[in-house]
Amino acid sequence: MNISVKPIILLLACFVWLPSCNDDTNPGPTSGQGGVPTNNSWLIPQELVFDGGPGKDGIPSIDNPAFISVNEVDFLDDNDLIIGFREGDVVRGYPHPILDWHEIVNDEVGNTKIALTYCPLTGTASGWNRVINGTETTFGVSGLLYNTNLIPYDRNTDSNWSQMRLDCVQGTLRGTAVDLLPVIETSWSTWKKLYPTAEVLSTNTGFSRNYSRYPYGDYRTNDNNLIFPVTNEDGRLGRKERVLGVQVGTFTKAYHIASFNTTLGVEIRQEALGGEQIVVAGSSTDNLAVAFLSTLNGEQLSFEAGDLATGVLMTDQNGNAYDMFGRAISGPNQGQQLENVRSFIGFWFAWAAFFPNLSL
Repeated sequence: MNISVKPIILLLACFVWLPSCNDDTNPGPTSGQGGVPTNNSWLIPQELVFDGGPGKDGIPSIDNPAFISVNEVDFLDDNDLIIGFREGDVVRGYPHPILDWHEIVNDEVGNTKIALTYCPLTGTASGWNRVINGTETTFGVSGLLYNTNLIPYDRNTDSNWSQMRLDCVQGTLRGTAVDLLPVIETSWSTWKKLYPTAEVLSTNTGFSRNYSRYPYGDYRTNDNNLIFPVTNEDGRLGRKERVLGVQVGTFTKAYHIASFNTTLGVEIRQEALGGEQIVVAGSSTDNLAVAFLSTLNGEQLSFEAGDLATGVLMTDQNGNAYDMFGRAISGPNQGQQLENVRSFIGFWFAWAAFFPNLSL
């Protein structure tokens, strides 16, 4: 269903959002100008790109992230969500309660330049390679939204990108695809058990924010609260239900995380999608879902559920055990990596807005 919004409604929506992002008790940089750029053509309908209110960099990215050990974390509850990234032996976690206030973390993990992008309004997180066409950049929050989803901008060219489309939609780099870096999302209780030696993003961000307070009220649970319009609605699930969206070629499918049976611990689903054989592993108990190609070294693998309490997400018929990142942690293929499928977790309404014909 297409939604039309009169100017007065949009104005009220901006007032609803502004206190959440820049309240008086949590001042932050508000540099940059608001408004939607009109100097270059957009790959998305320009009339559906909305100014969220805080302005460019009004929601400040974290450009010099500091990390602490799991044992030092005292600001997370067990049910809080965290985004994980692994590069070699380095594992880092980026908690939602910090990302809710900053949306982008420009980081360097080993030799990888990563921008961890997160949109609290669509519940989507993804890792982006900050090296574009051979040139390193950082990303900032433009203050603009499309389908209520974050539009980052890169600071080298001032081009605007769509977080869920995973491409540049306006500016010099228009049409350039994101080089996606795989991340996982799970609960803090699961993360700290599986990766007790991981590094965790610290609240020492350089900005004054109350990271113990969720800045969007009842937004995560109130299906009637979208704040900004979307181009398509789909009533098969509640708007704020969390799903893993998986894309293979032109085919998109969503996996409802709550549907992964809690009595089974981890549930494994193998199927053909877009001409590829994939495996999806999920657990509603652990608030987790990940997807990989189910072939390795040219061999089609068959998977069974593992025991996450021991760090094993799943095993294959050859005796290999895999962790949440799809890395073989024991067995004949130890150290090898399953190929990630383009996927990330988000609210159902957002996946339905961007991909109206997706399967569920």
